[in-house]
Amino acid sequence: KAVVSTQSTGSRHETDTSGRIVKFSQGGCPWKEHLYTLEAGAGLEGQVQYVVYSDSNGSWRIQCVGVKGEGFKSRLPLPEQWRGIRDEKLSELTGIPDCIFVHASGFIGGNKTEDGAMRMARDALKLAGAEL
Repeated sequence: KAVVSTQSTGSRHETDTSGRIVKFSQGGCPWKEHLYTLEAGAGLEGQVQYVVYSDSNGSWRIQCVGVKGEGFKSRLPLPEQWRGIRDEKLSELTGIPDCIFVHASGFIGGNKTEDGAMRMARDALKLAGAEL
């Protein structure tokens, strides 16, 4: 499982040119501690904001990376205006097709497609531009 994280963090610039998004082809592995360790080893602490992965239903998730040691605090929560919105209303709001949800706290969201989840992550980074 750590190997998956190593491959994913190493290719993060291929996933997105910002290097702030890591993509796993499948979810279900415990990635958080591995990510913190890999970031520390590479001198990249705090740079990855989002992890995108497929779920057991074939949909895709975008999950915020938490602040290490701070419980549920996210490094960069999904945009406030998206939080608590679902389905077509979220797709209309974001301009991204096939949105499923963004949690009310902004720590996770979903899209029916990989491309849609990646667009959500990229757009979230753009909207937060001043905070990066």
